[in-house]
Amino acid sequence: MSDVEAAVPHELQVRPPKQRRSREAWERVLDAGVAILEDGGYDAFTIAAVCERAQVAPPAIYARTTSKDALFLAVYEHGIGRLRTEQDVFADDGRWEGLAPADLVRAAVAEMVAISLRHERFLRSVVLISAAHPEVRERGSRYSRELGERFGQVVLRVAGSFTHPDPGPAVRSCFGTVFSASIIRVAYGPAFATAQPVDDDAFVADLGEVAVRYLLGASRD
Repeated sequence: MSDVEAAVPHELQVRPPKQRRSREAWERVLDAGVAILEDGGYDAFTIAAVCERAQVAPPAIYARTTSKDALFLAVYEHGIGRLRTEQDVFADDGRWEGLAPADLVRAAVAEMVAISLRHERFLRSVVLISAAHPEVRERGSRYSRELGERFGQVVLRVAGSFTHPDPGPAVRSCFGTVFSASIIRVAYGPAFATAQPVDDDAFVADLGEVAVRYLLGASRD
């Protein structure tokens, strides 16, 4: 059991399947749950809907968990797991070697924001429910910290070019600004709080430029 699972109240924990057929059925349940959240948000997420989409009988779910909330958290972790897998790009040395400082910062921002945009339908549903769901809010904070650490490990490669005397806090501040902007866009759409919506490519480029100017004091080439 992971540290995250151990910290969850007993009534929200999931009993993992052991047999191959049970594991396959549970995987379908989790995939179906993510798809329902993507298509209809939390309001569409019910045990009956998950059963129908996964083509499983209710006992297949109740054998693993006892409530909608517990199932939702299991589906949440399954969906977030897909995002965590994509974070591996920050550990790929070949992606970052040879880049000039400004280009590296822009590329790191682009990779980070792209993860959110590729999973925007799933993230929209969980971000919006997090305001009323403390467990989801805590797990979301944990995920953002993990992403921030991996982003920071890349960007700090060019810390010698920073205009800030203390690179660590500067990178954390930069990450917080970029991450918050991307999550607001995912949750509320490109027209939120702006008179003239911009497309995704322009949005990513603008955030990259914000990061470059903040960290390096440089302007667009």
